[in-house]
Amino acid sequence: MFVTLRDDNGVGLDYVNMALGWDPVRKNRWFGGGKDIDLNAAALLFADDNIVDVVYHEQLTSRDGSLRHLGDSTTGEGDGDNEIITVDLTRLTPEVTTVFFIVTCYTGQTFEQIENAFCRVVDGVSGAEIARYDLTGGGSYTGLVMGKLTRSDNVWQFDAIGEGIRAQHPAEAVAQLKTFVR
Repeated sequence: MFVTLRDDNGVGLDYVNMALGWDPVRKNRWFGGGKDIDLNAAALLFADDNIVDVVYHEQLTSRDGSLRHLGDSTTGEGDGDNEIITVDLTRLTPEVTTVFFIVTCYTGQTFEQIENAFCRVVDGVSGAEIARYDLTGGGSYTGLVMGKLTRSDNVWQFDAIGEGIRAQHPAEAVAQLKTFVR
């Protein structure tokens, strides 16, 4: 599903956000509980089929300053979005043709084991949702390729992908993303 990123007046969007939310593990005060779940939002920037930059919990800003990770949640505490990556499409360098949004589980739980998890892409100005995935009860994978932004004739489009991958860290996802570049 391709969505051309335009507002209600047909003007191309300049700002989008990728957001991720989940609930912490419920711990039984008498018997302990499972280990904490640490999901991570990441954006990987490609020039054609070559990775050129990444934004995630260990690198909060892209080299050109167009993408920013607003902070790492290691537990999912709090309501709503726990991690957000902002994208200023007007500042992306011309070499960048694709921006992938992925979610990985740093602590290794599969999406079958995670409660109340979601990821979404929203218009960075109006807050309107462009795409949303419920991650709870997902498959036996530790990562998800949410979707990708692609540039064609200076117009950005969002392509929802929703494919599970085996990755606990963005570096483990790079080779798996190459099948989605084109």
